[in-house]
Amino acid sequence: METRKLGSQGLAVPAIGLGCMGMSDFYSGNDPSSERESIATIQEALDRGVTLLDTGDFYGMGHNELLIREAIRGRRDQAVLSVKFGALRNHDGAFIGYDARPEFVKTSLAYSLRRLNVDYIDFYFPARVDPKTPIEDTVGAIGDLIREGKVRYAGLSEASGATVRKAHAAHPISALETEYSLWTRDIEDETLPILRELGIGVLAYGALSRGLLTGNIADSNQLGPRDFRSHIPRFQGNNLAANLKLVDRLKQIAAEKNITPSQLAIAWVLAQGLDIVPVVGAKRRKHLQENLASADVQLSRDDLRRIEDAIPRGAVSGDRYPAAAMAALNQ
Repeated sequence: METRKLGSQGLAVPAIGLGCMGMSDFYSGNDPSSERESIATIQEALDRGVTLLDTGDFYGMGHNELLIREAIRGRRDQAVLSVKFGALRNHDGAFIGYDARPEFVKTSLAYSLRRLNVDYIDFYFPARVDPKTPIEDTVGAIGDLIREGKVRYAGLSEASGATVRKAHAAHPISALETEYSLWTRDIEDETLPILRELGIGVLAYGALSRGLLTGNIADSNQLGPRDFRSHIPRFQGNNLAANLKLVDRLKQIAAEKNITPSQLAIAWVLAQGLDIVPVVGAKRRKHLQENLASADVQLSRDDLRRIEDAIPRGAVSGDRYPAAAMAALNQ
């Protein structure tokens, strides 16, 4: 697996990372059998050189970190652990805000180290910008943890370019994690140019738009009752119908190249720059294997032009989150 460098502080990761969120939360089908398959998927990822494991301490209310703990037992030196913190949830799992005060940063890190059974976390960052806490205070606390050897690199998630600039002045930021795909290209306007000016990389989640770009979703009835995608505008009503027509265009191009729509969508993200690393979720080994084959897909200028013509920027119908969650983005 090709290695890409994020930032100028030394963070080197595989060209494709493994998103672990769906192994514990937000999608249907988490049970003991799927947990065993998830662990096997993480271990196969490590075997294939996919060392970047992306998680959050709030995924499954800590369950995801415990799952990763089992998967990397005896293999800590092979894993690059990317951990988000700061999202607050109640006993029902509902999100109730964000906390990125220095005290909470350090408390969250202590709990993550215990759950993961590790001495340090490679890449640590707030899940969203806490509007009540100056970003300089948040990254300053991460800087303290770096100096203590408990964290290696600092980052941000879904922050605006202006916030990234302020944070980077307080402590070096290696990467911004943000949604970036054929259907979500907002960062191209302001944020991505600022990141490149400052030498900061991108961890791009959502390359498959939560499964829509796989071509395997035909209607919303496929989503289970606990699947959070049923609350996302892109998966609802007329929005979904319009989006599936766009997916058909992607399917046609993929078929001509003898690859899957998923592989084409991931390859498009990979082609946007060596400072961009897609983090792609997979709960099963067969999906991991399909996704990793994207690294071998070569897209010519003509291919990229055809994709742009088929799915022009802004063509997607509906927001990527419900309204309340949208308000926390680009802060």
